[in-house]
Amino acid sequence: MRRRRLPGELRDEISPKNIVMIGPTGVGKTEIARRLAKLCSAPFLKVEATKYTEVGYVGRDVESMIRDLTSVAVAMVKAEQQAGVQEEAERRVEDHLLELLLPSNSGGAPPRDPSAAEAVGNSTADKLRDKLRAGELEDRPVEVTLSAQQMPNVSILSGQGVEEMDLNFNLPNLLGGKSTKKKKASIKRARQLLMNEEIDRLVDMDRVSEMAIERVQEMGIVFLDELDKIASRGGRNGVDVSREGVQRDILPIIEGGKVTTRHGVVDTTHILFIAAGAFHMSKPSDLIPELQGRFPIRVELQQLSREDFERILTQPENALIKQYTALLGTEGVELDFTPDAIARISEVACEVNSNTENIGARRLHTILEHILEEVSFHASDAKGQQITVTAQYVDERLAGIIEDRDLTRFIL
Repeated sequence: MRRRRLPGELRDEISPKNIVMIGPTGVGKTEIARRLAKLCSAPFLKVEATKYTEVGYVGRDVESMIRDLTSVAVAMVKAEQQAGVQEEAERRVEDHLLELLLPSNSGGAPPRDPSAAEAVGNSTADKLRDKLRAGELEDRPVEVTLSAQQMPNVSILSGQGVEEMDLNFNLPNLLGGKSTKKKKASIKRARQLLMNEEIDRLVDMDRVSEMAIERVQEMGIVFLDELDKIASRGGRNGVDVSREGVQRDILPIIEGGKVTTRHGVVDTTHILFIAAGAFHMSKPSDLIPELQGRFPIRVELQQLSREDFERILTQPENALIKQYTALLGTEGVELDFTPDAIARISEVACEVNSNTENIGARRLHTILEHILEEVSFHASDAKGQQITVTAQYVDERLAGIIEDRDLTRFIL
């Protein structure tokens, strides 16, 4: 964001400070990157490094991540543009529906007094418009003319792997005609169909593509997960050769190159790359030196503590406790967690993570599901009841599982 405020020449010379996040699963690496992108309205894409293969192998080539990021940006910009033309589209749709509802004068003798006929017509149109806006005509059937459905994108096996090919064309357009189809629908359904067409007609897709490419080049963020899985460990050969090949293929994208997409050519020089991995079996130093140099910022995330779990359960706007309370509220069951219950759940999550595989905050899902298993199953029979979850209730539900190490591995 600071770079974008600088003069042109200096701005172009400043490269992004790519980041490597090191930490166990479930500590929030992906969430940090996603929230960062949301804060600055930047196009964001999460990919796994393991899905890419070295050139020469069947699979996705690394350039596809930039194509996917561009598609995300196009959808983002298109949604913004659609919001800007919403009112105009609604006005056009209303006029179109009125034309379908008004009786036609064709086929009869011309009226003797044109001004009188126009006054009657205006009066009828005004009445229909009022009824249309009041929702009194929603079930009336009409026949609308729509553009023919375009062909979808298809996946093809190219020389660089499996890629999407855009086949948005149809035969009548190629022959110089215009493909349309008639469809009978209620006013309510016709309004939706016509609204989609009018919005697409008002939005300039060429301009959308230009703005999307500019946004990708200036603000795009790629979250490259599981980077540790493509690191060569201890100089071993065999399958690790392919891992190093993927690193070398990713390098030109991170260094800055041009990638051809169906929306235009994208320069990756100023795209921010945030890589992440647990690095249990390997180290960042196991990456090839050229790739290490492109990630100047390294952040180590610590495993979550009991206090962290408590905050995760209660503080976010859509915290887990609030989610479960709202879900059971749909059945008329009032669920209440006492502070000591939340503390006990956090303590159990921290303990199980320490004694078994550390899966971070995801452990809270498994624990809460087991605690509320009976309540959730019988919720429809407990309508109108209030259920209070206390620390004692938590201990009763988890009593046998926490003590039995093998059962803990299986259930929690």
